[in-house]
Amino acid sequence: MPAISDEPERMDRDLLLLMGVLLVGAAAALLDTTIVIVAIDDLAAAFGTSVATAQWATTGYLLAMAAAIPMMGWLTDRWGASRVWLTTLWLFLLGSVLCAAAWSIESLIVFRVVQGLGGGLVLPLVQAILARAAGPRRIGRAMGLIGIPGQLAPILGPVLGGVILDSLGWRWIFLVNVPVCLAALLLASRHLRAAERRDGARLDLPGALLLVPAVVAILAGLSATSGWGTAPARPIVLLTGGAVLLAGFALHALRAGDRALIDLRLLRHRSFSAATALMFLSGACLYGPMLLLPLFYQQARGLTATEAGLLLAPQGLGMMASLWASGRSVDQAGPRVVAVAGVFLAGAGVAVFVVAAAAPVLVLSAGLVALGAGLGAIGVAVWATSYRDVDPAAIPRATSLLNVVQRIGASFGTVVIALILHHRLGAAGAAGAAGAVDTATDHSAVARAFAHTFAWALGFVAATLPVVLLLPLKPPRPQTSSDTPNPASRSMTCEP
Repeated sequence: MPAISDEPERMDRDLLLLMGVLLVGAAAALLDTTIVIVAIDDLAAAFGTSVATAQWATTGYLLAMAAAIPMMGWLTDRWGASRVWLTTLWLFLLGSVLCAAAWSIESLIVFRVVQGLGGGLVLPLVQAILARAAGPRRIGRAMGLIGIPGQLAPILGPVLGGVILDSLGWRWIFLVNVPVCLAALLLASRHLRAAERRDGARLDLPGALLLVPAVVAILAGLSATSGWGTAPARPIVLLTGGAVLLAGFALHALRAGDRALIDLRLLRHRSFSAATALMFLSGACLYGPMLLLPLFYQQARGLTATEAGLLLAPQGLGMMASLWASGRSVDQAGPRVVAVAGVFLAGAGVAVFVVAAAAPVLVLSAGLVALGAGLGAIGVAVWATSYRDVDPAAIPRATSLLNVVQRIGASFGTVVIALILHHRLGAAGAAGAAGAVDTATDHSAVARAFAHTFAWALGFVAATLPVVLLLPLKPPRPQTSSDTPNPASRSMTCEP
């Protein structure tokens, strides 16, 4: 009988090389999500339009990403992961060049949609390819290591964007992607072998016509709630239409089975369904505070935008350290222990802003380190659990479902936090306008408004605990020499 080792599988040279090649391709998409945000004012000035109109350069990009993600499973089944990876990079490169050549805000928005169709597939492809290549015994470390550079993007993106805008102009915000994409294409063509493909894979056209508009409508509706007071019908129509389409897709997918654009039968696996629920909640836990924290430092603590940006760095540093440590811990101790520790760390980090918002910056920075470390631990545990019981052939479609759920959760968390903060700040502003309070009380009212909103963010974190307890307690079963997967059969491998 073959011996079974309790030691986790080694991170061999081929897997590390694959991770490096994929990271080069992902770098441009990761940075692009934050670099362009700092250029909105410059874009509005360059094209003589309003900031609200220029903001569609970001909104259009995000909606295009959301539309592309559900198609990833079919694309990889039909053409193979390597071919889809190369095509995605070319499309992102084309969109970047077109954006740099834009002559009007309308043309820029259209070209950003092209760029988003490529960018939307980059990160899900990285996750799906690594999940198959690493296998269940190495997935925690693989996702932890691949996530570390990803956490540098929120830190470096705004800084790099500011430097480019001040020295070279807004067009270079997009042209900076060109050398990165070319390097990624060169590395992929030299080091990645062609992946498996299924020539008979057919597009689930009814599913695509239901799911893609549903996801776009829900995300657009959640985004449109920022203008609820002026146009209340728009978000209601979008959200209702999206929900109806989503329900229609669910009924269709349950009948279609593995032929569906996204196979909802994967939710029958307890580990995958728990990971899917956590993906929604973790999206809310991450992106809700991302909206709240810069505003807190600027409005409640009176700091500049630059100072607020620098003070957010501890969250990214905490998350990077956690990703490195949590990857090995998940593979050795199991996902539940790591995720529970992450929930308490993240909760402690948010609680600092609830009960000690007036504390020194050093105390708040310690809270941000705890928040980042906790969210990083939850994220690694979720991704490691997601593929635990999923057949390797179903990983691309599972990744599509997880990414769609995460984006909806992120939008939901952002909208809820924004609405609560707007309501609380509006009440504080009304009191000040009535002359009932002095300036010091105004600041106190603003601080209380933020503390109340942070309490809701803490509620999001607390809501993850019951779901975390559904995660597997132990790591995957060690493999014997007879059932160790052949690297050549994985979806995309590096040449020796």
